[in-house]
Amino acid sequence: MPTINELRKIRLKKLEAVKRAGINPYPIKTKRTHSIEKALLNFERLVKTKTNLVLVGRIRSIREHGGSTFLHFEDGTGSLQAYFKRDKLGEKNYKFFLDNFDIGDFIEVRGILFKTRKEEKTIEATAFKILAKSLLPLPEKWHGLKDVEERFRKRYLDLIMNPEVKKKFEIRSKIIKEIREFLEKEGFLEVETPILQPIYGGAKAKPFKTHLNALNLDLYLRIAPELYLKRLLVGGFEKVYEIGRVFRNEGIDRTHNPDFTMLEFYWIFANYEDLMNFCEKMFENLLKKVFGRLTVKYEGKEINFKTPWPRLEFNQIFKKYTKINLEEIHLKSLKKEALKLGIEIEKGEEKPEIADKIYKKFCLPNVKNPTFIINHPLGAFPLAKTLETSPPKLANFQLIVAGWELVNAFSELNDPIEQRRRFKEQEKFFKVGVEEAQRMDEDFLEALEYGMPPAAGFGMGIDRLVALLTDSYSLREVILFPTMRPK
Repeated sequence: MPTINELRKIRLKKLEAVKRAGINPYPIKTKRTHSIEKALLNFERLVKTKTNLVLVGRIRSIREHGGSTFLHFEDGTGSLQAYFKRDKLGEKNYKFFLDNFDIGDFIEVRGILFKTRKEEKTIEATAFKILAKSLLPLPEKWHGLKDVEERFRKRYLDLIMNPEVKKKFEIRSKIIKEIREFLEKEGFLEVETPILQPIYGGAKAKPFKTHLNALNLDLYLRIAPELYLKRLLVGGFEKVYEIGRVFRNEGIDRTHNPDFTMLEFYWIFANYEDLMNFCEKMFENLLKKVFGRLTVKYEGKEINFKTPWPRLEFNQIFKKYTKINLEEIHLKSLKKEALKLGIEIEKGEEKPEIADKIYKKFCLPNVKNPTFIINHPLGAFPLAKTLETSPPKLANFQLIVAGWELVNAFSELNDPIEQRRRFKEQEKFFKVGVEEAQRMDEDFLEALEYGMPPAAGFGMGIDRLVALLTDSYSLREVILFPTMRPK
């Protein structure tokens, strides 16, 4: 069996033969009249009127039978069979096709539609044209590829060879479109905030650092758009949202990628309880619009998004699966319990950080259907308000589905004095080695001092949402070009 390099050399010779015939193997335009989808939708009418069509696409198979050749070709909308007949095309043209065209080439086919004896819809070619000569053969055993990472590295081949992969990304686009339409109808304004920021903030995460030569200025790729979106609330906007990429210089696993897509929106005069109701409404709308139902299958189990969803306090679920009462245990004792459970404790970590690690390992996997985990311990989120009735807890929630943390939301802290105190506390953590700690942002604090109305904020990972709704094990399955180690 010839090697890839040998096959490439053969195709290069064919490329030269096409050029010697005075034909451009990469022409600038095509005379396409219909997509394959439209040709199939209007098939009966086009057959009846004997309409001459020009269809285009990539050749996926070629079967030669003496003076006749059948090929399948596909564009972005569908697939169709073409029938090439020596008597119809002429000896010279027919031979030129057989000698110089390969599976993988892009072709333009002119002809009339008909049905074969086996009732297969087909176009009978009266003329053809090369649109792009491929130099490498498409893989034959892509479906059973053991090296899954090769699929992600060569996503273009993955999309060609696996229709179900392409379908996932079409669903992803539809999900984002429906979210946008829902927010717009609810009165939210889409905005764009800086990706390059002088101070990173809005989340606990390690940033990527870069340098702007024009201003001799160190900058960071944003880890969240939150603090800039809140500045817009100070400026008078009532409802704003942004869907965009964020960047976190952290580990890679099935639920994390260094750059990912985040939805954040902010709503003045609302609180975290309003957001839970709004979240249920948004998901119901999304599931019905995209799938026509409120249930999806994930890893063999049905997930039902019918509302209302349960609401569990963080300490409730923590105590249920760990037997630890977080409200009574001291830091020293919690550290001991964490070590017993196999949790690594890093320098500078306090009670909220240690509790979160235990929660993610022992509590999250047990949550299957949509559940709001509410009122995390104080310190878990430095930008969230505390409950007025219970100071040790936050006015927040996370939406958990099938063990995935999809949403993080809270009533936003708008007290500039308290926010400064919390930033100072975070700076202390940073100085003792907690790289994920949030930094002091004087410009944001100044904005708060001009007055930010009470508001609620919502953050959701789009990639996690798409992975869940398309029954994908890893984020890599739903990010077109995930971050990979060079081969």
